[in-house]
Amino acid sequence: MDTAPRVRIFDTTLRDGEQAPGFSLSVDQKLLMARQLEALGADVIEAGFPIASDADAEAVRLVAASVRGASVAALARCAPDDIDRAAWALTPAARPRIHVFIATSDLHLAKKLRISRAECVDAAARGVARARQYVDDVQFSAEDAIRSDRAFLAEVIDAVIDAGATTINLPDTVGYATPDEIAGFFEHFTTRRQDSGVIYSTHCHDDLGLAVANSLTALASGARQIECTINGIGERAGNASLEEIVMAMAVRADRLPFANGIETRELYPSSRLLTQLTGEAVQANKAIVGRNAFAHEAGIHQDGMLKDRRTYEIMRPEDVGVAGATLVLGKHSGRHAVARRAEQLGLALGRRQIDTVYLAMVARADRVKTIDDTELLAIVERECGVSVAAVTADPYAALTERGYGHGV
Repeated sequence: MDTAPRVRIFDTTLRDGEQAPGFSLSVDQKLLMARQLEALGADVIEAGFPIASDADAEAVRLVAASVRGASVAALARCAPDDIDRAAWALTPAARPRIHVFIATSDLHLAKKLRISRAECVDAAARGVARARQYVDDVQFSAEDAIRSDRAFLAEVIDAVIDAGATTINLPDTVGYATPDEIAGFFEHFTTRRQDSGVIYSTHCHDDLGLAVANSLTALASGARQIECTINGIGERAGNASLEEIVMAMAVRADRLPFANGIETRELYPSSRLLTQLTGEAVQANKAIVGRNAFAHEAGIHQDGMLKDRRTYEIMRPEDVGVAGATLVLGKHSGRHAVARRAEQLGLALGRRQIDTVYLAMVARADRVKTIDDTELLAIVERECGVSVAAVTADPYAALTERGYGHGV
């Protein structure tokens, strides 16, 4: 029996994610999030960019001292001061990784760095060699790799492999590529120098909404490390979402036969912690961790869910750390959902009463959007003359037993 290829999950929430406007974290917050990422099972936690500030260097150092189960990475430009600072910050790490980078596209070389191709190759090789003086695990990233000339990029890759790089990251820094381009790009590079033993990595941004699709395509095309973030946070439109990537592999193992070390039940707790620390909520319909990801309001959907949850859910909410699916009562809900919720609240209503409550609920929901249990009980009392004061049983017990939540 063939063993599924192992994919490394490189989490850059604390570095690329934290660079996004409004998402900055204090040293203590970074440490708290790093411990959660370790519990999640990330293979590599990129803790920061030490040369950027004393606080960032201190955060990397504290994370390095605290995290033992994952590699801790620090970012550095291919510059001596950057690399030395990163090495200092990683001194306490059980598994340190220095991550050096330089841009390789002609646009970046000419307009941003103002250096020649030859100078780029030399700087990349020197940077990797210097990092290897400190640690055995050195990752090299070719910034804007997707828009780089392939022949020149191959020259850079050869130089850094010879200098001691163990992981080669080829980012779509500006979220420009499409999946078909990513496929050809990674197939081209991962089939070169296969005897080198290096791991190829992908880092995709979401400017065109293709970060997850491009990351999974890179995986199918030979990459064995994916750089991603919790909730997909990051520069501009963000990075590839860790939770989406991991659950795509879990749900569609038939199409994505790869193994990883993520404990999926920690996905939602990780998402919630990040939103609490940053104060930035995820969109309601965000896949996997959005509040509506396992919520159902449409009557047809609710009816299907009540009969067999597989009709409208391709994964169990419990598998990602969510307590259960939520059947929301609103103007799109059906009689079956109202009847079931009334039953779970301990109310014995006849068919005509259910019809009456249903029509009143829909009319009310047209104004207030969703109906919680308190409002539903008030509707029952008002429309049916049924006293709800005697409903003393836990109104959520029956729902919990069936694996469903109790409201928005």
